Amino acid sequence: MKSTLLALCAVASLCLMSIAAAAEPEVGKPAPDFGGTDSNGKAVHLSDFKGAEVVLEWSNDSCPYVKKWYGSGEMQKLQAEAAKLGVIWLTIISSAPGHEGFVSGDQANQDTSSRNAVPTHVLLDPSGTIGHLYAAKTTPHMFVIGKDGKLDYMGGADSIPSTDPADIAKAEPYAREAIIAVASGKPVAHAVTRAYGCNVKYGS
Repeated sequence: MKSTLLALCAVASLCLMSIAAAAEPEVGKPAPDFGGTDSNGKAVHLSDFKGAEVVLEWSNDSCPYVKKWYGSGEMQKLQAEAAKLGVIWLTIISSAPGHEGFVSGDQANQDTSSRNAVPTHVLLDPSGTIGHLYAAKTTPHMFVIGKDGKLDYMGGADSIPSTDPADIAKAEPYAREAIIAVASGKPVAHAVTRAYGCNVKYGS
């Protein structure tokens, strides 16, 4: 009886591990669909942008790595460049209430305006539902979804994990390269890279 229970537990554990692994986003596979509310209270679903290239950018305005990108103006430049290519840009804030980076819709709009950012939408994800769906680990953490709905890139904004804005010009611009490659219908040279930054401040 005991051995049977142990065997069943082992099988159950393997099943749970398989389910968890299946939940992880994977380049070349359909990007996980989701729905959320933006900073203006509008319902937004990934499926709303079927047929368009979509960028997901996890953000936390208090994070020094995010400040590096926005303080230098480089993230805004990338957003503007992407917009010219017809790319939908979704900035996602998964900080939980009471944690660093949590903001109301009004505060998110103020932050967007004050730093001259130009995302298509800022999505508020205080429950962490979207963040966990994509296994977003850091701010920033970047994902690029192709027009066919498949995930084409996941990882860092670039190759140098520092808070120094001067390093941006020296780094391999992974996210920019991915955005341009996908827009051009070309394969992404570095489809999976290491994301760096502050940990996403999930509630659980």
